[in-house]
Amino acid sequence: MSPLQTYDVLVAGELNPDLILSARGLEIRFDQQETLLEDAHMVIGSSSAIFASAAARLGLKVIFVGLVGSDLFGRFMLKSLEEYGIDVSPIIVDANQKTGLSVILNRGTDRAILTHLGAIASLDAAQVTDELLSRAGHLHIASYFLQVNLQPGLADLFRRAHALGLTVSLDTNWDPGGQWSQVKSLLSAVDIFFPNRAEALALTGSEDISQAARILNEAVPAVAIKLGEEGAMALHEGKALRVSPPNMQVVDTVGAGDCFDAGFLYGYLQGWSLEQNLKLGVALGSLSTRAPGGTAAQPSLKEAQDFSSHLLAVPDESALLGSQAE
Repeated sequence: MSPLQTYDVLVAGELNPDLILSARGLEIRFDQQETLLEDAHMVIGSSSAIFASAAARLGLKVIFVGLVGSDLFGRFMLKSLEEYGIDVSPIIVDANQKTGLSVILNRGTDRAILTHLGAIASLDAAQVTDELLSRAGHLHIASYFLQVNLQPGLADLFRRAHALGLTVSLDTNWDPGGQWSQVKSLLSAVDIFFPNRAEALALTGSEDISQAARILNEAVPAVAIKLGEEGAMALHEGKALRVSPPNMQVVDTVGAGDCFDAGFLYGYLQGWSLEQNLKLGVALGSLSTRAPGGTAAQPSLKEAQDFSSHLLAVPDESALLGSQAE
């Protein structure tokens, strides 16, 4: 451990609030027609910030570097993250930029997202300095395709992180361009990869999720794939497991995948088994769906562990064998 290391996780990411507009069967009609909503909330948004909040709620010490404007949305994000005990001192406030914003049209199990990028794409890898890296034991990157300025220097950032003794995790989210080629070149520098089902299939060109997981695991030591209402699967050190969640009343799925990442990573950093990591990830992802937004229902470590104790992990032999059985 570096003598400067005082944080478990450094998140280098995008920052924006989510304005969540909710109604069952929500459909937006133009021609100046008014649509009435059942509820509206402004909450912590962005995959990186939702992940950071979930990790801090579990008890990890988190520090965040990103960029916001000197505006209402930026102040909201800084204050909200501070309330979770996250160190926001490295976050850059740029008066020449606007903080990003996502408007989420939520109808329960499905949603549409309208995003104004603002400062979301502005963080540069050079702003994640070696001094900052040396203060943490792990580096997490999310929303790769939104963080455009970060992309060119990301391979070097991962190299610097590893040289300083950090482990690295990556959750790219979806590639709007459908290319994925840039991600493939980064995977060999990642310790944990967190795609969802659609992303894993698109990245590997496979139609079978077990095969896709095996292909990804050939490049990345630990792969944890989010499967939505089916739970998640993971491969690490020659083991492949699946965990399914119990039936739940889902209020909002925003941020469930980011919460899963935080739960899995918590166990990984504690040196837990793959089964424990996967169960905790599924517990966090499941419990986060109980309330609107990505952070309102994030559980404590005890609540998540109690929930995870009732989950069952089953082997996925087809992932190890490359079978097309699924």
